[in-house]
Parts: sequence; structure tokens; C-alpha cells
Amino acid sequence: MLEGIRVIEYATYMAAPGAGSILSDWGAEVIKVEPPGGDPIRKFFATIGTDIQDNPVFDFDNRGKKSIALDTTTDEGRKILRELAESADVFLTNVRPGGLARSGLDYEGLKSVNPKLVYCSLTGYGLDGPDADKPGFDVASFWARSGAARTTIPKGGEPFPCRTAFGDHTTSIAAAAGICAALVEATKTGKGRLVEASLLRTALFTLGSDFAIQLFFGRLGSTKQRHEQTVPIMNFFRTSDDHWLCIVARQGNSDWAPICRVIGREDLIEDERFSSPKARRKNSVECVGILDAGFGEMKKDEAAKRLDEQSIAWAPVQTMAEAAADPQVQAAGGIVDVPSAAGDGTSFKSPASPVRFPGANDGPKGPSPQFGQHSREVLASLGRSEDEIAQLLSSGAVSDGAKPAK
Repeated sequence: MLEGIRVIEYATYMAAPGAGSILSDWGAEVIKVEPPGGDPIRKFFATIGTDIQDNPVFDFDNRGKKSIALDTTTDEGRKILRELAESADVFLTNVRPGGLARSGLDYEGLKSVNPKLVYCSLTGYGLDGPDADKPGFDVASFWARSGAARTTIPKGGEPFPCRTAFGDHTTSIAAAAGICAALVEATKTGKGRLVEASLLRTALFTLGSDFAIQLFFGRLGSTKQRHEQTVPIMNFFRTSDDHWLCIVARQGNSDWAPICRVIGREDLIEDERFSSPKARRKNSVECVGILDAGFGEMKKDEAAKRLDEQSIAWAPVQTMAEAAADPQVQAAGGIVDVPSAAGDGTSFKSPASPVRFPGANDGPKGPSPQFGQHSREVLASLGRSEDEIAQLLSSGAVSDGAKPAK
């Protein structure tokens, strides 16, 4: 879908590279600009002493890209980066705004050399306000500051961190969508646009239903324990073989009678304690206790059969290992094969990008690049001669594959 689109990714860590990975899967040529030490995520597993060629965390966010190693603290390094931006359709960065402005690499500085450039800035807190230049990581900007961490804690609990790059990759999706919208506009008008994605704003949209309630009513109900749910039948229940099931109740009263049939308690259908949503809410602890007992007498397969027979929306509460083996995950295209960076023809499994285009080549276009692997190729695409490339390499402004410092 994006074949012929050149993306310059001047970014490290996960959120912006994750957006670049999506664009690469969708066909764009993504040139990753790395600092002299390499993207820090290349060292993700260094502390455990692994010597395997592949790094699944780095590879997930960087598959199919090209790597050029530039020292943008040098005049020559910044000059090359500006030339790359001049040759590009998209410039994607998570470098803090102040540093970009000082280097002339902000949107205003680059649109003068490429008016059609779609410039995506991905930050922790956005481009305006007192905290615009603060460093942003998802556990802080996305999870903590947005209210997500407090909102998800059951009443009386303590804060806990989000899982690795949870907010980063949610923001990757948002950034990729914004870039594609701006590319559509650029094809029609011939003019690019600044696209601003932030961990904070994406978190507020992700929590949009709760945030809308907070903004409208000025307050929000807390996350409650299982036995205190406002809708007690929309809940989690454990089977006799120690599997948890997620039950989703539709609006109104339509699912109460079917759930009673699932647990073999038809006598409760007209019970005044539970026969209406208001009554169930009032008697939530007792209602959940009865349902616990009912599901606790069944094995998972039996409960699944009964829930399906009663047309109840439900899902197993799976581990990541169970999700990896789930045939529906496979059928939905949730897992793809990524060529190994070892170059030996092998591949390994990795998460797919978030949108499928049936019939299109929408998967990984190659392995993640070695540090500086494509520096010579990228410089040649800018018209540099072999002698000029050699001079740049000797100056230290560019590296062509030396291993990043450990």
C-alpha cells in the first residue's frame, strides 16, 4: 500500500520505531537513522548475556528497515540528515522538540527544503505547554500521568507498571494512522503537514469512554473488585479446572436468564434479588457468589459449550503462551514470520502489525538491520561518490556497520 514512500526514522526506543515498523510492513522504505552507539534497544538483552543474533524486542520494531549510522552532533551528520529529509515523503522522530529546533531539524527547519514532507513528531507530552520538552516514556507519560494507572487499580490497591511498551505501541498505531492521513492530503495538495502524536494524548483517547464520563460529570467511579461490580454478571469466573472466563453482558436484562441456564439455576431467573439490573447491583456480592459456585462446578470445555449454546459473549482469560497457540490468533493473522538477521534463511515468529489487508503483502519485508548496515547504500542514493563515502566514514560522521558500544 505504501510502496514508493520513503520514511526517514530519526528515533530510538519503541513508540516511533513501532510506527516505522508498521509503515515498513505496509510497503514503505524506512531508513532508520541511528546514533553512533546504536539504538539503545539493541542492548535490550545484553544484561542477561545472550549472544543470539536476533533480539525479538528490537526486531519487532525494526524489521524490514535500512540502517544508517549518523553522528548528528557533527555539522556533516546534520547535513546528511537534512538531505535525507529532502529526499523523503515522511520524517518520523521522537527526539525532544528543543533539541530538534536547535539543530534546525524541527518541522519549520525541514519543510523549507521539502514542502511536501509529512513530519511526524512523537513525544511524551506534545509540542506545546510547560512539559513539551520533558522526556517521555510510556509508564510515565501514557500510564501514570494520563490517569490510566490509577483508573485500573482495583479499589484499595497500589499502582503497578504497564507491561513492556504497552503505551508505546498503542501510540505507534496512532502515529502511523496520522502519517497515512497526512500522506493522503499531500498527494492532493502537494503540501506536507506536521503530525503530532504523544503518549499522553493517545492514552486519553484509549481511556476515552472513562475520560468522557470524567469530563461530563466531573467524577468517575473506581475500578471495583469482582464481588462489587456495578454489573455483576459482566465479570470473570473460574472453572473447576482452574481456567478463568470473561463474561460480557449486553445492555439491559437480556443475558440474565441465559446465564442462569448456563449454571443450571433457572430458579433464579425471576428471583427478586437478581431479576433486574438494579436488583443485581444492590445484591452484587451475593450474585457473584452464586455465579462463582455455578461456574466452579464446571470444567472449561463444558462452560464454553453452555455459554455458546446460550449465545453469551465470552472469552477465555489466556496467558501469552495460550494466546500464541490459539488457532483464532493464527487465523486472524496475529503472528507473522520474520526473517532472521543472521542471514541464514531462517525465520522466527513475531507479532503482526495491527491492520490486515487481505490479498496484499502486508507482512514483514525483511529482517531488522544490522547497525549501520545500509549506510553506504543510503549515501549512494543521495548521490555521494565512493570517494565521498569513504571520506565521511573516516571522519566519523557516518559509520557503516561497526558494532554499537556495549
